[in-house]
Amino acid sequence: MGALSEKEKLEQKIKIYEFILNRLNEGIHVIDEDGISIIYNEKMSEIEAMNKETVLGKRLLDIFTFTEEQESTLLRALHQGETTQNVKQTYFNAKGKQITTINNTFPITENGRTIAALEVANDITRVEHMLRENFLKEKDTRYVFENIIGESEAIQEVIEVARRAARTSSSVLIVGETGTGKELFAQSLHNDSARASGPFISQNCAALPEHLIEGLLFGTRRGAFTGAIERPGLFEQARGGTILLDEINSMSPPLQAKLLRALQEKKIRRIGDTKDTEIDVRIIATMNEDPIDAIAGNRLRKDLYYRLGVVTLFIPPLRDRKQDIEILTRHFIQKYNRLFDMNVERVHPEVLQAFQEYGWPGNVRELEHAIEGTMNFITDEHEITMEHLPHHIRRKLLHITREDTARPEPGEHMSTHPLAPKPADHPHNIFPDVPSDLKSQLAAFEKKYIRAVIQKNNNNISRAAKELGISRQSLQYRMRKYGMGFTLRD
Repeated sequence: MGALSEKEKLEQKIKIYEFILNRLNEGIHVIDEDGISIIYNEKMSEIEAMNKETVLGKRLLDIFTFTEEQESTLLRALHQGETTQNVKQTYFNAKGKQITTINNTFPITENGRTIAALEVANDITRVEHMLRENFLKEKDTRYVFENIIGESEAIQEVIEVARRAARTSSSVLIVGETGTGKELFAQSLHNDSARASGPFISQNCAALPEHLIEGLLFGTRRGAFTGAIERPGLFEQARGGTILLDEINSMSPPLQAKLLRALQEKKIRRIGDTKDTEIDVRIIATMNEDPIDAIAGNRLRKDLYYRLGVVTLFIPPLRDRKQDIEILTRHFIQKYNRLFDMNVERVHPEVLQAFQEYGWPGNVRELEHAIEGTMNFITDEHEITMEHLPHHIRRKLLHITREDTARPEPGEHMSTHPLAPKPADHPHNIFPDVPSDLKSQLAAFEKKYIRAVIQKNNNNISRAAKELGISRQSLQYRMRKYGMGFTLRD
């Protein structure tokens, strides 16, 4: 075998270097003077859950996101020539997954000029997660995204949007019917964010009269009114963390105006005080009705909605994610098996079928209460049957079954009193086959208009949402609300 050429020797050296790099137990990441990734070993790929092909040749900030509070140590080494050792850093990959590492970062110089930067990282994401879990048990803000049960596309889409929103401190508005799990999402947002170690304070805006809730939120100064004491409000108490304002649409318009000012200026003023106090808090608000309906009914200020809804999460009702009913049922059975020291193993198919046909107006909360009530009627049995269900649930389910039996086949007509007016015969009913009240008329018009705009845009959801003047997620929420099926394109 002849001697190797210089090119072959160089290629051999590169292969040896790559072999060594990929056998190290530390992540190695090198960027060039333009911030483009040029070396990325297998351990770093494992730590950051990213393919090498996705990272190499790309700018660091095109792939990874860093919080406002913490700049990339790798970029600091490149731009400022700064060496850092044993520095903890939390950031997010392109999929929104949170990464926590201990880094040693070094500038690479040549003739006094920084030409690259090297980062050697050790993964502590799992350790951080364990510490956070223990911390959450102490704080009683125990929910994280992994606690949200459901495999349906409807719920997974909302979880994905929420995970991405957790990376920032922007305000979030969570919209969903009672029992859909709005606080579960709010706690998960907080606990998956850089504010997880800060306080999480929740306040129901409908629970107290206006004069009390204003002092509770913004604080009071001694002597502001009879009996007033020097007391910080919830915004001050939540410094560095998150405040959840539940049922924001029940707050009076003047109080909503004060909240808007706090959001815009990041300052609050205690009742009776003359000076402002800066606040560092993320605001999450929830409401159980469509924001557009709340604005139309003067229950929500439009400017506050735009400011709160930087990110808006529409939590789907259980009737729109029926494929999750079985997995939720099994989850609640396991929960109450532990709590009640029981051993229920399965659910009769008849019960599951009835659960699928029921509308669940109380959503996931109603399903959980139904399972809890059922477990109270079981002794030594291992299977839930219709006879075990609480009377009020069984009555509702049997009513649904009787309705289905009585429902005519397609093409048949339901028998009505001969003098009973048909919906289409009503002189003021501009939409056939819908009730004549105003709310139903408006809903029918909205559905027809949305359908027309989507079809006009060739089923492209992004363009349709833009033309309608609403967010993509808001459009998807309305489509699910009206049961509109399309093969959508991005």
